[in-house]
Amino acid sequence: MKKLYIDFDGVILDSIKTTYDMMDEQGIDKYNPKEARAFYRVLDWNQALKDSHEINHSLDCIRQLIDSGQYEINILTHIVCYEEGVAKINYLHERIPELSVILVPKEFSKTEVVNAKDAILVDDYTENLKEWKEHGGFGIKFDEHARVHEFPVITSLNDIRNIY
Repeated sequence: MKKLYIDFDGVILDSIKTTYDMMDEQGIDKYNPKEARAFYRVLDWNQALKDSHEINHSLDCIRQLIDSGQYEINILTHIVCYEEGVAKINYLHERIPELSVILVPKEFSKTEVVNAKDAILVDDYTENLKEWKEHGGFGIKFDEHARVHEFPVITSLNDIRNIY
């Protein structure tokens, strides 16, 4: 059984877009790390996830991947604060209770928390994929628009089976 790690933000939910829109509405500079971090630390994460849209039926796709028995699936997601992690775990466990969620503090790399060797990572952030590959893993770029990329690209989590 292949180890498969799936990112949360930008792969399962469009939570990045949702929180960026909120910052714009509040006049917060999302490119200023200090301002963004302060925003995220006081954000109502449960509401933010509720306001975010699911990307391309990702939860149904994850359920199908679990049911296929081909993969050992974990959600591997960066968090900026404890409240974000709790909200993500609650969100996922309400929908797919048996799904494992691994929280990675933003200050750490995903490869510092799990062993990437021979494992698959689906992520929308290229730098995570590059580092994953450097540590012996296989990266798949998630991009709703299917732009050409140095990594295999998928627009739906169901497409993983066509690659690995």
